[in-house]
Amino acid sequence: MNTATRIATAAAVAAGLVALTGCTAGSESAALENGDEKEITIAVFNGWDEAVASSVLWQSILEDEGYDVTLEYADPAPVFTGLAASDYDLTLDVWLPFTHKSYFEQYGDDIVDLGAWNAEGKNAIAVNADAPIDSIAELADNAELFGNRIVGIEPGAGLTMATEERVIPTYGLEDMEYITSSTSAMLTELTSATKAGENIAVTLWEPHWAYSEFPLKNLEDPEGALGETESIHTFAASGFTESHPTVAGWFENFEMDLDTLYSLENALFVDYDGDDYAPIVEKWIEDNQEYVNSLTS
Repeated sequence: MNTATRIATAAAVAAGLVALTGCTAGSESAALENGDEKEITIAVFNGWDEAVASSVLWQSILEDEGYDVTLEYADPAPVFTGLAASDYDLTLDVWLPFTHKSYFEQYGDDIVDLGAWNAEGKNAIAVNADAPIDSIAELADNAELFGNRIVGIEPGAGLTMATEERVIPTYGLEDMEYITSSTSAMLTELTSATKAGENIAVTLWEPHWAYSEFPLKNLEDPEGALGETESIHTFAASGFTESHPTVAGWFENFEMDLDTLYSLENALFVDYDGDDYAPIVEKWIEDNQEYVNSLTS
């Protein structure tokens, strides 16, 4: 399977992953005896691979502890709506204080912040590394070099709203076509432009495995339209800390630095060119056993 095909099918593949096995009778008993309910549903943002990576990792960890874990893939709006309605138990990829600010303002009273697990998130307008500009402030005057286009991701994403509401008016980019469809479509365009040696401007964020796969650079944002460094939080449905006190405690203590996250993303999305993540996660856990053990200790 080539890179473009893998990109286009990643979300659908992840949604159909077979639950990772390996739970023992002892671990199942421990899950039942610690006061937690056994079933857990994790909502995962479509196209956000740090969400996929962290969620697939935690699915494996929790199932080894005896829980029944289901991953449900959806766009941000239905994820927040579902979490507020307790249709989902957890989501691991809420970016604050900027990217998901509007969702937090709308649903924050009905969901529970279990804490930030990474404090190194960054939104960006990224271009090919050899592009002739270094700042978003230069983009309008050089729009033709980029086909007069900025290639975005999902229409409902916080990054999309930030680009529409702040980046475009701040830097006078109204004459450029801003294309929103999906992260998979954006990555497909990025793949094609890279192979053709063409300039391209895309909305992207760090951490993302694309920085390992493609020669990219982030354009400087002198006006701060995309915000500063952000934290990535785990949020839970109201009542989750009561129904799953042990798991809630694990997520309250969960931390993953950028190097560790990139290691996991690269294993899943760069080094591996297939569609069965289960053995890849298992191997990554074996290679990082001390870290993984610390998450439930």
